[in-house]
Amino acid sequence: MARRAQSKVKAWLSWSSGKDAVWTLHECRRRGNVEITGLLSVINEAFHRVSMHAVREDVLDAQASAVGVPLHKAYIPFPCSNEQYEAVMARVVQDAKDDGATAFVFGDLFLEDIRKYREEKLAGTGLKPMFPLWGRDTASLAGEMIAGGLRACITCLDPKKMPKEFAGRVFDEDLLRELPPGVDPCGENGEFHTFAFAGPIFSHPLDVVIGETVERDGFVFTDVQLRRE
Repeated sequence: MARRAQSKVKAWLSWSSGKDAVWTLHECRRRGNVEITGLLSVINEAFHRVSMHAVREDVLDAQASAVGVPLHKAYIPFPCSNEQYEAVMARVVQDAKDDGATAFVFGDLFLEDIRKYREEKLAGTGLKPMFPLWGRDTASLAGEMIAGGLRACITCLDPKKMPKEFAGRVFDEDLLRELPPGVDPCGENGEFHTFAFAGPIFSHPLDVVIGETVERDGFVFTDVQLRRE
């Protein structure tokens, strides 16, 4: 008697616009056991940019269109208290469930406290937390991303952890070789954040321009814009 094909888990994906989120979507598609039906991005409503990554909202929209998954936005105030953030996330959970999702996927790599926080917040909600990249060696993973055609640039960095001159640089083999000792190759300890503009899951690469770099609130941010004809 033939086995019934196992149905895919329907899930939303936490979408920062960075390389880890993009590679997580790629991994879900490669494995074939999870269908990502929605992307969830947290937007700073004062600046209309992705939280921490500081990517413009119109650039985020173009990216989501290129990977072919519906984008959902959670707007948070600036500044934002924990209570305000968690109230917004509670609405996100309900929206994901209303959309038919039974899981929420994250691109976290090894930070146990972050994973525990996510698991605790989703406990009892009906959404299973999933971490497809968890435990991967980050040096190997970074090399795999680059060899696989992912293209990204640094949009935010912590100058206390790495030189500000890395802001705006493309995430490539040269960058990996030049990272200071102690900096995680994927920036998992908050050293840097990226924006991905091309890769194996993109229908087409985004034509982007690297803009100005500024220092604000203890971080260094580099702007990314869509090229205008």
